Amino acid sequence: MPKTATTLPLTALPATFTYAQARDAGLSKHTFYCLREIGRIEPLARGLYRQADAEPADLDLLAIAIKAPLATMCLASALARHGLSDAIPAAPDIALPRGKRTPATEAIVQWHHFEPSTFDLGRGELTLDSTTSIGLYDAPRSIIDAFRMRATEGHELGYEALRRWLRTPGSQPGQLIRLAHQFPKAETTLRTALAALL
Repeated sequence: MPKTATTLPLTALPATFTYAQARDAGLSKHTFYCLREIGRIEPLARGLYRQADAEPADLDLLAIAIKAPLATMCLASALARHGLSDAIPAAPDIALPRGKRTPATEAIVQWHHFEPSTFDLGRGELTLDSTTSIGLYDAPRSIIDAFRMRATEGHELGYEALRRWLRTPGSQPGQLIRLAHQFPKAETTLRTALAALL
């Protein structure tokens, strides 16, 4: 194997990168495949790779975030991240704006398509590694979505999350209601649940 394949620094590349990025950084096709063969880089998904000595990270979420930059954790996955649900889905719940194509991924994903006009409401980010993050809905938005989609997600998901959230220091029911006003399918049911729990 050529000396350059074992000594070539990968510092010009992020921890997770595409084949095109590797070629743009100056890796020849031969060097790239040598690095992969000796285990310096590992495939994550079609056309997507990670440096073998990179910090530990959730590789499925990394692949999703890179292939779909607007991908946002939602529903049970987001509620679990916020400590508002013990149910951790077998496949992550990921939202995209309605009309956006769902990318092909190796990971099993539960895709959801949300209205573009409200997609960014309550949307923050979760850091996955030093260069990559994925969208994450905050607790109030995740609770509202659970109520809004109770026909498919089950009635208990939102109710249990709301009950836990109300016990969280700093939770503001007024803020939740104001946000719920943007989601008419959830507002009435959410108000009823709040009245029963407060």
